[in-house]
Amino acid sequence: MAPSHIWEIPRPRTFLQQMSLRTGAEIITYLQIINKVSGIYGLVALLTGAHIDGWQLSMYLYSTAALVATIFLYKHIRLQSPFETLLLAHLYAIDSVINALYTAFFGIAWFYTLAAQPGESTVPGAHGISENAGFTSPTYNVSKVDVVAEPTDGLKPGQNAIAVGHGADAGAGLGNAVFQSGSIMSISLIAGFWALRVYFVFIMLAFARQCLRQHIAANASSAAWYTSNNMQTSATDLAENPFNEGKEDGNGWKGKLGRAMLSGAPKYWLGSDEDGEWMRGVGGKFKKSQLEQPIGFNERERRRRSGTGPPVPQLNLAQELPR
Repeated sequence: MAPSHIWEIPRPRTFLQQMSLRTGAEIITYLQIINKVSGIYGLVALLTGAHIDGWQLSMYLYSTAALVATIFLYKHIRLQSPFETLLLAHLYAIDSVINALYTAFFGIAWFYTLAAQPGESTVPGAHGISENAGFTSPTYNVSKVDVVAEPTDGLKPGQNAIAVGHGADAGAGLGNAVFQSGSIMSISLIAGFWALRVYFVFIMLAFARQCLRQHIAANASSAAWYTSNNMQTSATDLAENPFNEGKEDGNGWKGKLGRAMLSGAPKYWLGSDEDGEWMRGVGGKFKKSQLEQPIGFNERERRRRSGTGPPVPQLNLAQELPR
């Protein structure tokens, strides 16, 4: 059986090994906005009379809605709002899946359109692809045409010329359409971009996780990653969910949505970190000297402030000083 850590969600600490997670989240979101602007251009093309089928229209409408949501949530990256950054990360992950499905669907439709004989393609979206790509509808599938005179003795006034077509070397078929050089290059580029997209998803999730845990540490009475006696972490301990019912962030639809987003991987969002790396980027609130405080220090400080600690020793002021 494979080790459990293989199936855990990766937790990158930097973006491209050089920049912070916040900078990476800003760059990724900016690229997402540029990508989603295509939805507006698609709707504008529809208004100008371009032929767009239902599948293409659904993609343009979805891209426009995703653009509006991304622009609204973009400002919360700098604010490091826990709910909004968590929502932005989940929207980006869901959008990656939806875009992958659209890419696969239109890619298959494209190759079927290339491989089909004129007028034979019945794949949804093929008609719009054929029209917008500038495909023609030839009667015969030939690679070249030679024009010869009849008879061959010479062209006399009033005689006809005959067009002779030479059949294409490669017959029409899905395999021939996919494995041509241009298609292989396109598939390779798409695969490379999607590998980068998966890495971007992990960056967005890691940034949202960092913001959430900083919010928990700053506002919760106890992060629950430590026991009250020895202050040691445990891999199975979970922090208190800030979106639980009865809490300030747990009311209304935001609380329900927050609980739903954290329920998918509670150990990833609320589990303990062995090395405490999540505290980086808080802005200097957690110093190294504070992380290395002796065991039990925070517990004594908590009892002192709450008044439940041992009584303060009383000084005997009546005792005479030695002469």
